[in-house]
Amino acid sequence: MGSVRAKKHLGQHFLHDEHIAEKIGDTLTLRGYKKVLEIGPGMGVLTKYLVKKPLEVTAMELDYDSVAYLKENYALTNLHIVEADFLKYDLSQLFGDSPFAIIGNFPYNISTQIVFKMLEWRNQVPEFSGMFQKEVAQRICEQKGSKVYGILSVLVQAFYDAEYLFTVKPGVFNPPPKVESGVLRLIRKEDYSLPCDEGLFYKTVKTAFQQRRKTLRNSLKTFNLSEKLKEDAIFALRPEQLSVSDFITLTQKLESDGISTHI
Repeated sequence: MGSVRAKKHLGQHFLHDEHIAEKIGDTLTLRGYKKVLEIGPGMGVLTKYLVKKPLEVTAMELDYDSVAYLKENYALTNLHIVEADFLKYDLSQLFGDSPFAIIGNFPYNISTQIVFKMLEWRNQVPEFSGMFQKEVAQRICEQKGSKVYGILSVLVQAFYDAEYLFTVKPGVFNPPPKVESGVLRLIRKEDYSLPCDEGLFYKTVKTAFQQRRKTLRNSLKTFNLSEKLKEDAIFALRPEQLSVSDFITLTQKLESDGISTHI
């Protein structure tokens, strides 16, 4: 029971439906990488389908009992097991400069942090897929104009094409969560370089959505916009009305006005 308690502490629920586990494993396209990192494998319900694929599989797990179980049950497979916290781990120790995909049944309470760390490693991560709380998965994949479209949507979609794949009911977990889950896949864009200052882009998106009901003219007041720039029609919009490309254009306008990340 120790591992279950530890997992619940992480916000984890054990998936016990083999069909769903296999479907999640099959979200990997296997294009552009030969290595995959599974985050939080637990007792290996997803892992068993990953090790059947033509990939070098690394499983990163923080729970001691789960690590012991994986080592015992996957000793004869191609699985490399690392006992570590993904959020604190230097991934170059595992992958050097090689590309790798990321997959997992992600703990709800750290899932957005996992996504933000993945973005830091986007140069090496051509693909990312897995299961989140449904609302989080939807938010990541949502388009402009939606009430749930926000910081996570814009920052992820600046670099990746996001696709919501399917919904997972609570009954396939032990213990069952109180909410539905959603599985998504992110595939890195062919050109994922930003034609603007990245730091300013991040700051602009985050600042705008912190007061999402206000127009950009008001929510970006702290940027000390020039009077001329304030007259631009884009500043009459609210952040949820801007697409990713609109936010890039907005950042370029701010740069042209002499605004930097050191505001």
